[in-house]
Amino acid sequence: MPSTYVNNLRLEEMATGEKSGTWGTITNTNLELIGEALGYGTEAIATDADTTITMADATSDGVRALYLKITSGVSLTATRTVTLAPNTVSKVWIVENATSGSQSISISQGSGANVTIPNGAVKIIYTDGAGAGAAVTDALVDVDLASFSVAGTAVTATGAELNVLDGITATTAELNILDGVTATTAELNILDGVTATTAELNYNDITTLGTVQASKTVTADASANVTWGDNEKAIFGAGSDLQIYHDGSNSIIDDIGTGNLYIRSNDILLDKYTGERMIRAIADGAVTLYYDNAAKLATTTSGVSVTGKAVGTMTTDNDLSFDMNASNQFKCTPTANGTLTFTNITSGQSGQVLLVNTGGYTISAAATTKVSSTALATISTAGTYLLSYFSDGTNVYVVNSGALS
Repeated sequence: MPSTYVNNLRLEEMATGEKSGTWGTITNTNLELIGEALGYGTEAIATDADTTITMADATSDGVRALYLKITSGVSLTATRTVTLAPNTVSKVWIVENATSGSQSISISQGSGANVTIPNGAVKIIYTDGAGAGAAVTDALVDVDLASFSVAGTAVTATGAELNVLDGITATTAELNILDGVTATTAELNILDGVTATTAELNYNDITTLGTVQASKTVTADASANVTWGDNEKAIFGAGSDLQIYHDGSNSIIDDIGTGNLYIRSNDILLDKYTGERMIRAIADGAVTLYYDNAAKLATTTSGVSVTGKAVGTMTTDNDLSFDMNASNQFKCTPTANGTLTFTNITSGQSGQVLLVNTGGYTISAAATTKVSSTALATISTAGTYLLSYFSDGTNVYVVNSGALS
C-alpha cells in the first residue's frame, strides 16, 4: 500500500515494501519536519477575507511550526476566520496575530469552538483534530498557578484577595501608597478583570522534589539529584539534536543532528559498571583494548602491541585471485589453469596462501605479482604449497616455502 500522512505533523509513513532505496531520504525529511514543528514559522492572509491554511504533506511550511505568526498582505476590515487544516490534526500552537488593520482573527478547525486573538496579541491554543466537528481551545483559559512573581517579586495574595482588584478605579498615585508600589498605570491594569480562583492560581505547583513531571517546576531533592523516568529525555539543540534517556531496558545517547559527537579528555576511560576496564585512550599516547579487565591490544608509536596471540581469518578463494581488502590469509584449491593475481593492493600488507594444487594445474603470474619462474614451475606441479607474500603498494612479492607433505 502507498505511504500515508495521517499523523499530526503530516509526516510520511511508509508502508512495508514501499519506497525502496529512499527510506533514508524520507526519514531525514521527517526528522527535519519534526524540528520545524518545534520552531517558528509565518503564514500570510492574502486577501481581506476568511482563509484556510493547510499543513502540507511531508513538505516544509510555516503552519507546522510551534510558534505561528499570522500576517496579512492587506489591511483587514473585520474579524476574519483562519481555518487550520486538515481538520484531523491535533496539535498545540502559539499563535501571534500580526495582521494589518487592527482586527482580531478567529482561529478555527471545524464546526466546533473557535479562539479569537486580538490584533498584536499572542495565544497558546490547541486543536482536537476531531474532523468536521473539530474545535480550537485556548490552552491557558484555565491555567492554575500555585505561585507566581511579577518582575522578580513573589505574589503572596490569595485568589480572593486578587479578585478584589477587579474594577479598581483608584489613580496611580493612590495605588502607589500601598507598600511603596511604583508600578505604572499600564502595569497595574494587567490585573484588571482577574477572576481566577485560588485553585487555578495554584496550578503551577512544584513537583515532587527531584522528579521531572510535565508542566511542573522541578527542584532538586535533598541529595541534589533530579530524576527522569523511563523514556523522559534530556534534549539539547534547536532540532532536538542530542537526546539522553533510558527506555526501560537500555540507556541511550542519541545524536540525531548534523556534525560529530565529540567526547573530549586527556584520558578517556570506558569501564564496566563494576569498575573493570574495557577501553582506555590517552592523549598523545596509547589506545588500549581490554578483555575481561586485561590489556590485549594497544597502539604504539610504531604500530600495535598485542598481548597474547592475534587470531586472523582464512578466506577460501579458488580462482587464484586474492582481494587484499577481504583478507590476508587464503586457502586456494584451483580447478583449472590460472593466473596468480592480487587485487586492492595496499602498501605494507603481507600474508600467506595455502595452495592445494592437487590437479597439477599450470599457474602463471599477473604483471604486478612478482614471483620467480622456478617457483611458478614448482607450484604448477601437483602438490600442496605455502606461499608468503608482501606488498609495496604497487606490486606483490611472492615466495614459495616448498612442497608440503
